Amino acid sequence: MEQLLQQIESIKAEITAAVITSQDELEQFRIKYLGTKGLVKQIMGEMKNVPNEQKKEFGQILNAFKIHAETAFEGFQAALGDTETTDHSIDFSMPGDPTTVGTRHPLNLVRNQMVSIFKRLGFAVAEGPEIEDDWHNFGAMNLPEDHPARDMQDTFYVKEGSENQSAWLLRTHTSSVQARVMETQKPPIRVICPGRVYRNETISARAHCFFHQVEGLYIDENVSFADLKQTLYFFVQEMFGKEVKVRFRPSYFPFTEPSAEMDISCQICSGKGCNICKHTGWVEILGSGMVHPKVLENFGIDPEKYTGFAFGMGVERIAQLKYQVNDLRLYSQNDLRFLQQFKSV
Repeated sequence: MEQLLQQIESIKAEITAAVITSQDELEQFRIKYLGTKGLVKQIMGEMKNVPNEQKKEFGQILNAFKIHAETAFEGFQAALGDTETTDHSIDFSMPGDPTTVGTRHPLNLVRNQMVSIFKRLGFAVAEGPEIEDDWHNFGAMNLPEDHPARDMQDTFYVKEGSENQSAWLLRTHTSSVQARVMETQKPPIRVICPGRVYRNETISARAHCFFHQVEGLYIDENVSFADLKQTLYFFVQEMFGKEVKVRFRPSYFPFTEPSAEMDISCQICSGKGCNICKHTGWVEILGSGMVHPKVLENFGIDPEKYTGFAFGMGVERIAQLKYQVNDLRLYSQNDLRFLQQFKSV
């Protein structure tokens, strides 16, 4: 018993004299004195050899010994933590780590602005599937199977058609969304149809196998070509400014009659002539026209009572003129050097 008490006092003296200056030394201290095979555990194990009449007194001594070791460990831990935090871990004079802030893709910025402009004119947003059947993409838009205008669009076919089944394809324009709207709604109809479309074209600075469109459709009583022109005048002035010049040229689209393409003065060279406008000072940005009576009939809309106009434009073309980007491939290459330029836009 006397020898055990001397051993306890010796260990307590060691603990009191210990100097801890690092986390490694603190861990060694814990293992030596408080670990599962540490000295405190060993001394506590001697309780079984103490005579019964001395167990109460010796138990109090052992408990005080254990508390002494634990208190010393906690003191070292607290002191070491304060020292490392204050002196080593954090330097409050250093600047903080920069946080990278993301941005919207330039095509999304332009698309959202286009949608916002047309919403102010009362147009709702309509969306549809990118994998479309032949009827909604072509047939309903006055392009039967033998129509030569189908050659204007190189199509990605997902599934070839048969006598009993329609062909399935990646939509070549968002006019298919207009078809689905006319299929489910009755006039008045006033919608814009933004979305991605696909055409089997060679990828270059001026063309891509996928791109984005915003198409519009307005059907009601007494809708005229003048309404179409005023709608598009408003759009280009809101998008490019009041000084932009506009002209319409006769054109052909199977689903509109009469049809016209709209040009605006080149925003890159201010109409003086450059490679983008082919030195004409004008850039074509959209196709438009009055909805063909045959298209209205395809959806049970009386062409004697209702008229309408439709238009469609490429988001990439609008973005090209707005941001003066002359290579379509940049929009899909995910090059951060290109995308980071639009953080402040």
